[in-house]
Amino acid sequence: MIRVQKIHPAGSWSGNARGEPADRITLDREDRYRRRAVMTGAGGLTFLLDEPSAVHLRHGDGLELEDGRFVEVLAEPEDLVEIEADDAGHLVRIAWHLGNRHLPTQLMGATLRIRRDHVIEDMVARLGGRLTPVSAPFDPEGGAYGHGQTHGHDHAHGHHHEHGHSHSHGHSHD
Repeated sequence: MIRVQKIHPAGSWSGNARGEPADRITLDREDRYRRRAVMTGAGGLTFLLDEPSAVHLRHGDGLELEDGRFVEVLAEPEDLVEIEADDAGHLVRIAWHLGNRHLPTQLMGATLRIRRDHVIEDMVARLGGRLTPVSAPFDPEGGAYGHGQTHGHDHAHGHHHEHGHSHSHGHSHD
């Protein structure tokens, strides 16, 4: 099976002489965080992603195959909510509350994006945020210290609660 030999960041590659990739693969956020997986593009091209550690593929990345062809990564649109606030300070306050809950959040300059969650949306509205439902690719910030993904607390059970655990984490920072 043909393997991915290199991952090129969005905007830094072109597929062939016309700039077209050999194939495209559309993945949601979880499927774009992989170490090893057999993948099949929309055009039927099957290939193996086999990295030493898990990588987060972003919308527009190019997967260079062993034979020099490229497969373009596309982020599947997801049900999200875009959050706006009166000013940057207000938006930072809302972002702090989202981060305190370990929610994957996409920072977009003057707006934030999170996955739809009625409990969190209610909290943001109570904090004065303006919410707009959107269907769009989701590329939240990585985990602490710039690597990995973030994992949010599940609020799908439909009621608000206080977290009865500490959010302090001991890490060595050599």
